[in-house]
Amino acid sequence: MKLKGLRWWVVGLVALAAVVNYIDRQAFGALWPDIAKDLFPEMDEDGHKAIYGTISTVFILSYAGGQALFGKIFDWIGTRMGFALSIGVWSIATMLHAFAQGLLSFSIFRSLLGIAEAGNWPGAAKANAEWFPTKERALAQGIFNSGAAIGGIVAYPIIGLLSVYLDWKAIFIVVGILGLLWLIPWLFIVKANPKSHPWLTETEKKYILSGQKNQDADKDGNYDEGYTPNTGELLKHKESWGVIIASAAIDPIWWLFIVWIPIYLSEVFGLNVKEIAFSAWLPYVGAMIGAWAGGLIAQNRLTSGWSVDKTRKMTITLGCFIMIPCFFLLKAPGTAINAVIIMAVLLFGFQVAIGNIQTIPSDLFSGKIVGTLSGFAGMAAKLGAAGLTILVTFITTGGNYTPAFLIGGLLALIALLAIWFLCPKIEPLKSIN
Repeated sequence: MKLKGLRWWVVGLVALAAVVNYIDRQAFGALWPDIAKDLFPEMDEDGHKAIYGTISTVFILSYAGGQALFGKIFDWIGTRMGFALSIGVWSIATMLHAFAQGLLSFSIFRSLLGIAEAGNWPGAAKANAEWFPTKERALAQGIFNSGAAIGGIVAYPIIGLLSVYLDWKAIFIVVGILGLLWLIPWLFIVKANPKSHPWLTETEKKYILSGQKNQDADKDGNYDEGYTPNTGELLKHKESWGVIIASAAIDPIWWLFIVWIPIYLSEVFGLNVKEIAFSAWLPYVGAMIGAWAGGLIAQNRLTSGWSVDKTRKMTITLGCFIMIPCFFLLKAPGTAINAVIIMAVLLFGFQVAIGNIQTIPSDLFSGKIVGTLSGFAGMAAKLGAAGLTILVTFITTGGNYTPAFLIGGLLALIALLAIWFLCPKIEPLKSIN
Protein backbone atom coordinates (compact mmCIF):
# COMPACT_ATOMS: atom_id res chain seq x y z
CA MET A 1 0.00 0.00 0.00
CA LYS A 2 1.30 3.44 -1.00
CA LEU A 3 -0.26 6.72 0.13
CA LYS A 4 0.34 9.73 -2.09
CA GLY A 5 1.22 12.96 -0.25
CA LEU A 6 1.90 11.13 3.00
CA ARG A 7 3.90 14.07 4.40
CA TRP A 8 0.72 16.20 4.33
CA TRP A 9 -1.16 13.54 6.27
CA VAL A 10 1.58 13.67 8.89
CA VAL A 11 1.55 17.45 9.25
CA GLY A 12 -2.25 17.38 9.24
CA LEU A 13 -2.28 15.03 12.21
CA VAL A 14 0.32 17.14 14.02
CA ALA A 15 -1.84 20.23 13.39
CA LEU A 16 -4.87 18.34 14.71
CA ALA A 17 -2.87 17.52 17.84
CA ALA A 18 -2.31 21.26 18.27
CA VAL A 19 -6.07 21.84 17.97
CA VAL A 20 -6.69 19.31 20.75
CA ASN A 21 -3.82 20.82 22.74
CA TYR A 22 -5.44 24.25 22.71
CA ILE A 23 -8.93 23.02 23.50
CA ASP A 24 -7.51 21.26 26.58
CA ARG A 25 -5.41 24.29 27.51
CA GLN A 26 -8.04 27.00 26.97
CA ALA A 27 -10.72 25.19 28.93
CA PHE A 28 -9.24 26.48 32.20
CA GLY A 29 -9.32 30.15 31.21
CA ALA A 30 -12.75 29.94 29.60
CA LEU A 31 -14.24 28.19 32.63
CA TRP A 32 -12.40 30.25 35.23
CA PRO A 33 -15.29 32.61 36.10
CA ASP A 34 -17.44 29.57 37.00
CA ILE A 35 -14.55 27.79 38.75
CA ALA A 36 -13.73 30.89 40.80
CA LYS A 37 -17.32 31.33 41.95
CA ASP A 38 -17.56 27.65 42.87
CA LEU A 39 -14.24 27.18 44.68
CA PHE A 40 -13.43 30.71 45.91
CA PRO A 41 -16.80 32.42 46.57
CA GLU A 42 -15.44 34.64 49.33
CA MET A 43 -12.86 36.42 47.13
CA ASP A 44 -13.18 39.55 44.99
CA GLU A 45 -12.02 39.89 41.34
CA ASP A 46 -8.44 40.83 42.24
CA GLY A 47 -8.23 37.79 44.52
CA HIS A 48 -9.56 35.54 41.78
CA LYS A 49 -7.07 37.06 39.33
CA ALA A 50 -4.16 36.42 41.73
CA ILE A 51 -5.10 32.74 42.04
CA TYR A 52 -5.64 32.43 38.29
CA GLY A 53 -2.28 34.07 37.60
CA THR A 54 -0.52 31.79 40.11
CA ILE A 55 -1.98 28.59 38.62
CA SER A 56 -1.26 29.82 35.08
CA THR A 57 2.35 30.59 36.02
CA VAL A 58 2.77 27.10 37.47
CA PHE A 59 1.45 25.70 34.20
CA ILE A 60 3.85 27.77 32.07
CA LEU A 61 6.89 26.97 34.25
CA SER A 62 6.05 23.27 33.98
CA TYR A 63 5.62 23.77 30.25
CA ALA A 64 9.08 25.33 30.11
CA GLY A 65 10.67 22.32 31.79
CA GLY A 66 8.65 20.00 29.57
CA GLN A 67 10.00 21.67 26.42
CA ALA A 68 13.61 20.77 27.21
CA LEU A 69 12.59 17.34 28.53
CA PHE A 70 10.48 16.40 25.52
CA GLY A 71 13.00 17.86 23.08
CA LYS A 72 15.41 15.18 24.32
CA ILE A 73 12.67 12.53 24.46
CA PHE A 74 11.71 13.11 20.81
CA ASP A 75 15.36 12.87 19.73
CA TRP A 76 15.64 9.69 21.82
CA ILE A 77 12.47 7.69 21.03
CA GLY A 78 11.45 9.33 17.76
CA THR A 79 8.53 11.37 16.51
CA ARG A 80 5.93 8.59 16.51
CA MET A 81 6.26 7.43 20.11
CA GLY A 82 7.17 10.91 21.37
CA PHE A 83 3.79 12.26 20.28
CA ALA A 84 1.98 9.20 21.65
CA LEU A 85 3.59 9.71 25.07
CA SER A 86 3.01 13.46 25.12
CA ILE A 87 -0.64 13.51 24.09
CA GLY A 88 -1.54 10.43 26.11
CA VAL A 89 -0.28 11.98 29.34
CA TRP A 90 -1.75 15.44 28.72
CA SER A 91 -5.20 13.96 27.97
CA ILE A 92 -5.23 12.14 31.30
CA ALA A 93 -3.99 15.30 33.06
CA THR A 94 -6.87 17.28 31.54
CA MET A 95 -9.42 14.82 32.90
CA LEU A 96 -7.84 15.04 36.36
CA HIS A 97 -8.82 18.74 36.46
CA ALA A 98 -12.36 17.58 37.22
CA PHE A 99 -11.16 16.44 40.65
CA ALA A 100 -9.39 19.69 41.61
CA GLN A 101 -10.53 21.27 44.88
CA GLY A 102 -8.39 24.39 45.18
CA LEU A 103 -5.10 26.14 44.46
CA LEU A 104 -2.82 23.19 45.29
CA SER A 105 -4.66 20.47 43.39
CA PHE A 106 -5.24 22.72 40.37
CA SER A 107 -1.54 23.63 40.37
CA ILE A 108 -0.53 19.94 40.45
CA PHE A 109 -2.83 18.97 37.59
CA ARG A 110 -1.91 22.06 35.54
CA SER A 111 1.77 21.26 36.10
CA LEU A 112 1.32 17.72 34.78
CA LEU A 113 -0.62 19.09 31.82
CA GLY A 114 2.10 21.67 31.09
CA ILE A 115 4.92 19.13 31.10
CA ALA A 116 3.10 16.80 28.72
CA GLU A 117 1.65 19.46 26.39
CA ALA A 118 5.14 20.90 25.92
CA GLY A 119 6.05 17.94 23.73
CA ASN A 120 3.84 19.20 20.94
CA TRP A 121 6.26 21.93 19.79
CA PRO A 122 9.68 20.22 19.71
CA GLY A 123 7.81 17.23 18.28
CA ALA A 124 6.37 19.38 15.48
CA ALA A 125 9.78 20.89 14.70
CA LYS A 126 11.31 17.41 14.52
CA ALA A 127 8.47 16.06 12.34
CA ASN A 128 8.93 19.08 10.07
CA ALA A 129 12.67 18.43 9.74
CA GLU A 130 12.08 14.74 8.99
CA TRP A 131 9.15 14.95 6.60
CA PHE A 132 9.65 18.15 4.57
CA PRO A 133 12.23 19.62 2.19
CA THR A 134 13.66 23.00 3.13
CA LYS A 135 11.43 25.05 0.83
CA GLU A 136 8.23 23.61 2.35
CA ARG A 137 9.20 23.76 6.01
CA ALA A 138 7.83 27.23 6.76
CA LEU A 139 4.52 26.23 5.16
CA ALA A 140 4.46 22.98 7.12
CA GLN A 141 5.23 24.88 10.32
CA GLY A 142 2.51 27.36 9.41
CA ILE A 143 -0.01 24.54 8.99
CA PHE A 144 0.99 23.18 12.38
CA ASN A 145 0.81 26.61 14.01
CA SER A 146 -2.60 27.17 12.44
CA GLY A 147 -3.70 24.12 14.42
CA ALA A 148 -2.99 26.08 17.61
CA ALA A 149 -4.97 29.01 16.21
CA ILE A 150 -7.86 26.77 15.14
CA GLY A 151 -7.81 25.26 18.62
CA GLY A 152 -8.16 28.77 20.03
CA ILE A 153 -11.01 29.51 17.61
CA VAL A 154 -13.05 26.41 18.37
CA ALA A 155 -12.17 26.04 22.07
CA TYR A 156 -14.24 28.94 23.35
CA PRO A 157 -17.44 28.19 21.38
CA ILE A 158 -17.16 24.47 22.19
CA ILE A 159 -16.67 25.16 25.88
CA GLY A 160 -19.41 27.80 25.84
CA LEU A 161 -21.82 25.29 24.26
CA LEU A 162 -20.82 22.54 26.68
CA SER A 163 -21.31 24.91 29.61
CA VAL A 164 -25.00 25.14 28.71
CA TYR A 165 -25.43 21.42 29.42
CA LEU A 166 -22.54 20.43 31.71
CA ASP A 167 -20.75 21.82 34.75
CA TRP A 168 -17.05 22.71 34.57
CA LYS A 169 -15.92 19.35 35.99
CA ALA A 170 -17.68 17.30 33.32
CA ILE A 171 -16.31 19.58 30.58
CA PHE A 172 -12.72 18.72 31.57
CA ILE A 173 -13.55 15.02 31.21
CA VAL A 174 -15.07 15.51 27.75
CA VAL A 175 -12.20 17.57 26.32
CA GLY A 176 -9.61 15.18 27.81
CA ILE A 177 -11.09 12.27 25.87
CA LEU A 178 -10.41 14.05 22.56
CA GLY A 179 -6.66 13.53 22.88
CA LEU A 180 -6.99 9.81 23.50
CA LEU A 181 -9.10 9.51 20.34
CA TRP A 182 -6.34 11.30 18.35
CA LEU A 183 -3.90 8.51 19.18
CA ILE A 184 -5.80 6.03 16.98
CA PRO A 185 -5.10 7.60 13.55
CA TRP A 186 -1.62 8.76 14.61
CA LEU A 187 -0.34 5.30 15.51
CA PHE A 188 -2.04 3.80 12.44
CA ILE A 189 -0.71 6.24 9.83
CA VAL A 190 2.72 7.30 11.18
CA LYS A 191 4.44 3.94 11.23
CA ALA A 192 8.03 5.12 10.69
CA ASN A 193 10.16 8.03 9.41
CA PRO A 194 10.42 8.84 5.66
CA LYS A 195 13.45 6.60 5.16
CA SER A 196 11.55 3.42 6.03
CA HIS A 197 7.81 4.16 6.00
CA PRO A 198 6.14 1.36 3.96
CA TRP A 199 3.37 3.64 2.61
CA LEU A 200 5.68 6.37 1.24
CA THR A 201 6.05 6.38 -2.55
CA GLU A 202 9.57 6.40 -3.96
CA THR A 203 8.86 9.70 -5.72
CA GLU A 204 7.81 11.43 -2.51
CA LYS A 205 10.66 9.87 -0.55
CA LYS A 206 13.21 11.17 -3.06
CA TYR A 207 11.52 14.61 -3.09
CA ILE A 208 11.67 14.88 0.71
CA LEU A 209 15.24 13.68 1.20
CA SER A 210 16.82 15.42 -1.79
CA GLY A 211 15.15 18.69 -0.82
CA GLN A 212 16.66 18.77 2.67
CA LYS A 213 19.46 21.08 1.60
CA ASN A 214 20.83 21.60 5.08
CA GLN A 215 21.66 17.90 5.11
CA ASP A 216 23.74 18.12 1.94
CA ALA A 217 26.01 20.94 3.05
CA ASP A 218 28.92 19.73 0.91
CA LYS A 219 26.63 19.96 -2.17
CA ASP A 220 27.79 16.64 -3.54
CA GLY A 221 24.21 15.63 -4.36
CA ASN A 222 24.14 12.90 -1.76
CA TYR A 223 21.81 12.95 1.22
CA ASP A 224 23.64 12.56 4.52
CA GLU A 225 22.89 13.07 8.17
CA GLY A 226 24.36 16.57 8.25
CA TYR A 227 25.93 18.38 11.18
CA THR A 228 24.84 16.88 14.50
CA PRO A 229 26.75 18.56 17.35
CA ASN A 230 26.48 17.42 20.94
CA THR A 231 24.55 19.65 23.32
CA GLY A 232 27.63 21.55 24.51
CA GLU A 233 28.79 22.36 21.00
CA LEU A 234 25.25 23.22 19.94
CA LEU A 235 25.15 25.95 22.57
CA LYS A 236 28.49 27.39 21.48
CA HIS A 237 26.97 28.62 18.23
CA LYS A 238 25.65 32.17 18.46
CA GLU A 239 22.95 31.19 15.97
CA SER A 240 21.55 28.76 18.55
CA TRP A 241 21.34 31.64 21.00
CA GLY A 242 19.67 33.78 18.36
CA VAL A 243 16.90 31.20 18.12
CA ILE A 244 16.69 30.80 21.91
CA ILE A 245 16.59 34.55 22.67
CA ALA A 246 14.15 35.31 19.85
CA SER A 247 11.87 32.54 21.13
CA ALA A 248 12.18 33.78 24.71
CA ALA A 249 11.12 37.26 23.59
CA ILE A 250 8.40 36.57 21.05
CA ASP A 251 6.60 33.58 22.57
CA PRO A 252 5.42 35.46 25.72
CA ILE A 253 3.38 37.67 23.37
CA TRP A 254 1.25 34.66 22.44
CA TRP A 255 0.86 33.68 26.06
CA LEU A 256 -0.07 37.23 27.01
CA PHE A 257 -3.21 36.78 24.94
CA ILE A 258 -4.06 33.10 25.39
CA VAL A 259 -3.83 33.44 29.19
CA TRP A 260 -5.39 36.86 29.64
CA ILE A 261 -7.95 37.35 26.82
CA PRO A 262 -10.87 35.91 28.84
CA ILE A 263 -9.87 37.78 32.02
CA TYR A 264 -9.27 41.02 30.08
CA LEU A 265 -12.67 40.83 28.38
CA SER A 266 -14.36 40.05 31.68
CA GLU A 267 -12.56 42.70 33.72
CA VAL A 268 -12.42 45.59 31.24
CA PHE A 269 -15.67 45.09 29.31
CA GLY A 270 -17.76 43.08 31.79
CA LEU A 271 -18.34 40.03 29.54
CA ASN A 272 -19.63 36.80 31.14
CA VAL A 273 -18.55 33.22 30.32
CA LYS A 274 -20.94 32.79 27.38
CA GLU A 275 -20.14 36.25 25.94
CA ILE A 276 -16.42 35.52 26.24
CA ALA A 277 -16.91 32.14 24.56
CA PHE A 278 -18.48 33.75 21.50
CA SER A 279 -16.04 36.68 21.11
CA ALA A 280 -12.63 35.49 22.36
CA TRP A 281 -12.22 33.22 19.32
CA LEU A 282 -11.83 36.10 16.84
CA PRO A 283 -8.12 36.87 17.57
CA TYR A 284 -7.32 33.25 16.72
CA VAL A 285 -8.78 33.69 13.24
CA GLY A 286 -6.09 36.30 12.63
CA ALA A 287 -3.51 33.89 14.05
CA MET A 288 -4.68 31.06 11.79
CA ILE A 289 -4.49 33.22 8.65
CA GLY A 290 -1.09 34.55 9.76
CA ALA A 291 0.27 31.03 10.22
CA TRP A 292 -0.69 30.13 6.66
CA ALA A 293 0.49 33.47 5.28
CA GLY A 294 3.92 33.22 6.93
CA GLY A 295 4.45 29.78 5.41
CA LEU A 296 3.17 30.71 1.96
CA ILE A 297 5.24 33.91 1.82
CA ALA A 298 8.39 31.97 2.74
CA GLN A 299 7.65 29.21 0.24
CA ASN A 300 6.98 31.75 -2.51
CA ARG A 301 10.22 33.63 -1.87
CA LEU A 302 12.33 30.47 -1.71
CA THR A 303 10.76 29.18 -4.93
CA SER A 304 11.54 32.55 -6.54
CA GLY A 305 15.22 32.13 -5.72
CA TRP A 306 15.60 34.00 -2.45
CA SER A 307 18.09 32.52 0.00
CA VAL A 308 16.89 30.91 3.21
CA ASP A 309 18.64 33.70 5.14
CA LYS A 310 16.88 36.54 3.29
CA THR A 311 13.52 34.77 3.34
CA ARG A 312 13.49 34.02 7.06
CA LYS A 313 14.69 37.49 8.08
CA MET A 314 12.36 39.47 5.86
CA THR A 315 9.31 37.40 6.84
CA ILE A 316 10.12 37.67 10.55
CA THR A 317 10.62 41.44 10.14
CA LEU A 318 7.26 41.78 8.41
CA GLY A 319 5.51 39.96 11.24
CA CYS A 320 7.13 42.12 13.93
CA PHE A 321 6.34 45.34 12.07
CA ILE A 322 2.67 44.32 12.02
CA MET A 323 2.63 43.52 15.75
CA ILE A 324 4.28 46.60 17.24
CA PRO A 325 1.70 49.26 16.20
CA CYS A 326 -1.14 47.02 17.39
CA PHE A 327 0.18 47.08 20.95
CA PHE A 328 -0.17 50.87 20.99
CA LEU A 329 -3.70 50.68 19.55
CA LEU A 330 -4.73 48.34 22.38
CA LYS A 331 -4.07 51.09 24.92
CA ALA A 332 -7.51 52.56 24.11
CA PRO A 333 -9.58 50.20 21.90
CA GLY A 334 -12.91 51.72 22.92
CA THR A 335 -15.10 48.62 22.70
CA ALA A 336 -14.69 44.88 23.15
CA ILE A 337 -15.18 44.25 19.41
CA ASN A 338 -12.47 46.79 18.55
CA ALA A 339 -10.14 45.10 21.03
CA VAL A 340 -10.59 41.61 19.60
CA ILE A 341 -10.16 42.91 16.02
CA ILE A 342 -6.86 44.61 16.95
CA MET A 343 -5.78 41.41 18.68
CA ALA A 344 -6.62 39.47 15.51
CA VAL A 345 -4.31 41.69 13.42
CA LEU A 346 -1.60 41.48 16.09
CA LEU A 347 -1.73 37.68 16.27
CA PHE A 348 -1.67 37.56 12.45
CA GLY A 349 1.71 39.31 12.58
CA PHE A 350 2.84 37.10 15.44
CA GLN A 351 2.21 33.91 13.48
CA VAL A 352 3.88 35.27 10.34
CA ALA A 353 7.03 35.78 12.42
CA ILE A 354 6.98 32.81 14.79
CA GLY A 355 6.52 30.15 12.10
CA ASN A 356 9.77 31.22 10.44
CA ILE A 357 11.65 31.50 13.74
CA GLN A 358 10.60 27.94 14.58
CA THR A 359 11.99 26.59 11.30
CA ILE A 360 15.47 28.04 11.83
CA PRO A 361 16.78 25.05 13.88
CA SER A 362 16.16 22.79 10.87
CA ASP A 363 17.85 25.37 8.61
CA LEU A 364 21.00 25.25 10.75
CA PHE A 365 21.39 21.65 11.94
CA SER A 366 20.71 17.99 11.17
CA GLY A 367 17.27 16.64 12.00
CA LYS A 368 18.85 14.52 14.73
CA ILE A 369 19.49 17.57 16.92
CA VAL A 370 16.54 19.78 15.90
CA GLY A 371 14.36 18.51 18.75
CA THR A 372 17.02 19.42 21.29
CA LEU A 373 17.49 23.01 20.07
CA SER A 374 13.74 23.47 19.68
CA GLY A 375 13.32 22.18 23.22
CA PHE A 376 15.85 24.65 24.64
CA ALA A 377 14.23 27.50 22.69
CA GLY A 378 10.83 26.40 23.90
CA MET A 379 11.99 26.22 27.50
CA ALA A 380 13.41 29.76 27.29
CA ALA A 381 10.18 30.92 25.66
CA LYS A 382 8.02 29.48 28.41
CA LEU A 383 10.23 30.88 31.17
CA GLY A 384 9.74 34.29 29.56
CA ALA A 385 6.01 33.64 29.31
CA ALA A 386 5.85 32.61 32.96
CA GLY A 387 7.63 35.78 34.02
CA LEU A 388 5.27 37.94 31.98
CA THR A 389 2.21 36.07 33.25
CA ILE A 390 3.03 36.63 36.91
CA LEU A 391 4.03 40.23 36.14
CA VAL A 392 0.67 40.92 34.47
CA THR A 393 -1.06 39.79 37.65
CA PHE A 394 0.48 42.77 39.49
CA ILE A 395 0.70 45.47 36.80
CA THR A 396 -2.96 45.20 35.72
CA THR A 397 -4.57 45.75 39.13
CA GLY A 398 -7.79 47.66 38.64
CA GLY A 399 -8.10 46.63 34.98
CA ASN A 400 -5.30 48.77 33.47
CA TYR A 401 -3.62 46.57 30.83
CA THR A 402 -1.59 49.33 29.13
CA PRO A 403 1.74 48.38 30.84
CA ALA A 404 1.32 44.78 29.66
CA PHE A 405 0.75 45.88 26.06
CA LEU A 406 3.80 48.18 26.10
CA ILE A 407 5.95 45.29 27.33
CA GLY A 408 4.58 43.17 24.47
CA GLY A 409 5.73 45.72 21.89
CA LEU A 410 9.22 45.80 23.41
CA LEU A 411 9.44 41.99 23.30
CA ALA A 412 8.63 41.97 19.57
CA LEU A 413 11.52 44.38 18.97
CA ILE A 414 13.94 42.24 21.03
CA ALA A 415 13.01 39.12 19.05
CA LEU A 416 13.65 40.92 15.78
CA LEU A 417 17.07 42.18 16.90
CA ALA A 418 18.10 38.71 18.15
CA ILE A 419 17.54 37.19 14.71
CA TRP A 420 19.29 39.96 12.79
CA PHE A 421 22.36 40.22 15.04
CA LEU A 422 22.90 36.67 16.38
CA CYS A 423 22.04 34.85 13.13
CA PRO A 424 24.21 36.79 10.65
CA LYS A 425 23.54 34.19 7.97
CA ILE A 426 20.90 31.49 8.29
CA GLU A 427 22.44 28.52 6.50
CA PRO A 428 23.72 25.01 7.32
CA LEU A 429 26.36 25.29 10.02
CA LYS A 430 29.60 23.36 10.32
CA SER A 431 31.54 22.23 13.34
CA ILE A 432 33.21 25.07 15.20
CA ASN A 433 36.24 22.75 15.47
